[in-house]
Amino acid sequence: MAGVGPISQDWEPVVIRKKAPNAAAKKDEKAVNAARRSGAEIETLKKATAGTNKAASSSTSLNTRKLDEETENLAHDRVPTELKKAIMQARMDKKLTQSQLAQMINEKPQIIQEYESGKAIPNQQIITKLERALGAKLRGKK
Repeated sequence: MAGVGPISQDWEPVVIRKKAPNAAAKKDEKAVNAARRSGAEIETLKKATAGTNKAASSSTSLNTRKLDEETENLAHDRVPTELKKAIMQARMDKKLTQSQLAQMINEKPQIIQEYESGKAIPNQQIITKLERALGAKLRGKK
């Protein structure tokens, strides 16, 4: 095809330009410093709550006051003394150790220790397992 005619270009020239700076780029430190050097006018605003967390802390005083006025005693129930003694007595009657009893009901020995010392929070499922394993009624009337 070489030498057929004069070489011509059918395309229009394309000019690629950078985008105009958006709002975030205008606030960029580099852009602000460049504007200062060129002598452009720069507007600075001091926000009223800048550097503080007043929006989040404004309602805390109400919550704090409510907590201070709260007098209800919020404590978990503990194993009653009658239940502690009943578990120990039934275990001793069967000649079982705490760990043997725990193994029978598929629980950790620590659970039995907590129930017998009164530190556990009563769980009806565990008490039912203990009743079955020991063959004694631990709850209610004997």
